[in-house]
Amino acid sequence: MSYGFTLFDTAIGRCGIAWGERGIVGLQLPEAREKETRARLLSRVPAASDQPPPPEIQRTLDAIVALLGGGIGDLSAVTLDMADVPAFHRRVYAAARAIPPGATLSYGEIATRIGSPGAARAVGQALGRNPFPIVVPCHRVLAANGKIGGFSANGGVATKLRMLAAESGGGAPPLAGDGDGVDFDATAAIAHLRRADAALARLIDAVGPFRLRRKRTQSLFAALAEAIVYQQLHGKAAATIFARLCALFPRAKDGPTPRQILRAADAELRGAGLSQAKLLSLRDLARRTLDGEVPTLAEIDALADDEIVGRLSAVRGIGRWTAEMLLIFRLGRPDVLPADDYGIRKGFAVAFKKRTLPAPKDVLKRGHAWRPYRTVASWYLWRAAEMTGM
Repeated sequence: MSYGFTLFDTAIGRCGIAWGERGIVGLQLPEAREKETRARLLSRVPAASDQPPPPEIQRTLDAIVALLGGGIGDLSAVTLDMADVPAFHRRVYAAARAIPPGATLSYGEIATRIGSPGAARAVGQALGRNPFPIVVPCHRVLAANGKIGGFSANGGVATKLRMLAAESGGGAPPLAGDGDGVDFDATAAIAHLRRADAALARLIDAVGPFRLRRKRTQSLFAALAEAIVYQQLHGKAAATIFARLCALFPRAKDGPTPRQILRAADAELRGAGLSQAKLLSLRDLARRTLDGEVPTLAEIDALADDEIVGRLSAVRGIGRWTAEMLLIFRLGRPDVLPADDYGIRKGFAVAFKKRTLPAPKDVLKRGHAWRPYRTVASWYLWRAAEMTGM
């Protein structure tokens, strides 16, 4: 029997996949270096040769990239070659595959579902030897009481959290990026948070200096257009598509304008790589911008955060999360707390030693004491979600 393999880029790094005539024989999450990813994959399937993936494997890769990029990727029908997988492990993997994106189960719940109550440890061992991560979503299985549990991939629990956050639709929030610092007094913000919440003060000490950077923009329309393009896509792929979109309008130095988007033919926009849904979202954004429903940068400074969220959320393809990320990472607003964000909720559970993920209303309730610097608290909660051993 012949086997093939390839490496491919995702939002969490460069992964690997190997296949044979009976389906996928192995998936490899990113190691620290590409050659190590390749070596780990080939240690499982030494006879595999590097080759372009056949159509059915390419569809699987596309679904994985979409899923890890915060989009929709259906892996339920992917064929796995389990010829060498023990019978108990097969039952565990089947139960894990039934967990939908954005949801989780405990090891004990998996054990009960496969008719082996009390076998939580054996379930954990089976998932620790899972040769098909992502397709068999072992990252969706937690320890008792909602604790994150272990993860054998490179990066450990931090990788597990990034995958869960991506599946919640938000993707992994940036640690720091190119751009400028915030306009408000970060030193005063840290001092206020320390006084307001002793547990948050301990998190600040554990994480270190506040290093949020915001990306400056000359056009709110262009910033929102870029956000729409990036939704549900791996960063590299999204950057390529957005660059192609901008290249359609070479004289627009700050990105396309609303009139340019409305005048462009569908074929031109689709040719840049836009899906039909994103094309419709961009046109809706353009129409609403020209109608004055979307504020300009000159107008937005006079608007409260909630009003900005409300007006932007009326645009097709832009929800509350996208608007809140714009407030934080583009506009540098100091008092934003995206309580629905998975990373915020997970960081809250880690920082405040909660056994289960808090409800958004509980995050907002505690966050009341952090005003008017909830953006800074949010940044530290994201960092808490990435930390291990807490």
